[in-house]
Amino acid sequence: MSTDKHRGVALRTRLQHAGRDTRVEGGSPVNPPIVRASTILFDSVAELEDVRARRSTERLLSYGARGNPTAFALEDLISELEGGYRTRLFPTGLAAITQALIAYLKPGDHVLITDAVYGPVRNFALRFFERYGIRYSFFAADGSDIAQRYLPETRLVYVESPGSLAYEIVDLPALVQGAHAHGALVAADNTWGAGGYLYQPLRHGADIVISAATKYLSGHSDVVMGAVTTREAVWQTFNLSADAHGMTVSPDDAWLVLRGARTLASRLSVHAATALELSRWLAEHEAVAYVLHPALPEDPGHALWKRDFSGSNGLLSFALKDQRPGRAEAVVDNLRLFGIGASWGGFESLVMVAELSNVRSVSDWRGRGTIIRLHAGLEAPGDLIADLEQALSVLPNAY
Repeated sequence: MSTDKHRGVALRTRLQHAGRDTRVEGGSPVNPPIVRASTILFDSVAELEDVRARRSTERLLSYGARGNPTAFALEDLISELEGGYRTRLFPTGLAAITQALIAYLKPGDHVLITDAVYGPVRNFALRFFERYGIRYSFFAADGSDIAQRYLPETRLVYVESPGSLAYEIVDLPALVQGAHAHGALVAADNTWGAGGYLYQPLRHGADIVISAATKYLSGHSDVVMGAVTTREAVWQTFNLSADAHGMTVSPDDAWLVLRGARTLASRLSVHAATALELSRWLAEHEAVAYVLHPALPEDPGHALWKRDFSGSNGLLSFALKDQRPGRAEAVVDNLRLFGIGASWGGFESLVMVAELSNVRSVSDWRGRGTIIRLHAGLEAPGDLIADLEQALSVLPNAY
């Protein structure tokens, strides 16, 4: 639970102190210990019954599936970063997202989903909402058409800003104002915002925020986890749903994310600086048609990014001028320091190829070509640029 203990203190400082209350008699370790437990013992039947009677509204140690002290410590850290009331952890980022959708929607409801949504969430909507009796519509990734898409039954707006792959940014305060006027809650995927360190949707009026701790919070590509943080007014609806679905995480995984999060600020400063350097270099390269990265002044979302965000991360995408079949794949296959793999947010540099026309249903990406998404890791920028240079050299000289 977020507290006022460090009010006025920078997030970078709070990152080192939040989630460290182990409540152990005597001295305390710097890092919370790993507490592995399924069964919890009580001194009396009365004590057991008392805890069970209160555990739906209070965070209590009652059974392994209801959480553990190590996970509670990570929940506190994330709540501190996001500026929320409380947090629940999930086995994956996608599990966190789908649980949020299920918790706040019922048969007959309508949900608006950003066109820039994470691909598996689009798949979830397409495959499962109909069987739950839930209607859905997609709105433009920049939010420009959302006002005309509300229905009387709209109960939730799901936004991802910046969006997946192309990093479109919405004016979140304006979107929230419109959603609340229509009686809808706003849920925001904040994975790009590093779980609250770069961006705090709740501070801008959102009701629910979701992030994949798999990525920057963990930072080492060795654990998968999701988190949902809410404001107090909508917490209990979500909390009861998560309990009913038996959602919990391993204390070992929670400990790994806690340890990784301590270096989040330092890592992000390197990721962001390197990504900006790569973006500027690619923007000047004769083989590159355009670069997508919010920290670039020429990026369409730059003004909103500068207004609402405290920094950037390691993600960027670009398209080649030569869009003949196989060209993007040839460049990617020729890279040596960028690993070809899903996800991002770890210490390593990664690359993926994406066809945005296949994952957008409102925005028309036809003609804009295949994009190459990079995640700038912690390697030396000069080495990454040299790798890109030699990879782009596989293209013919005429663009």
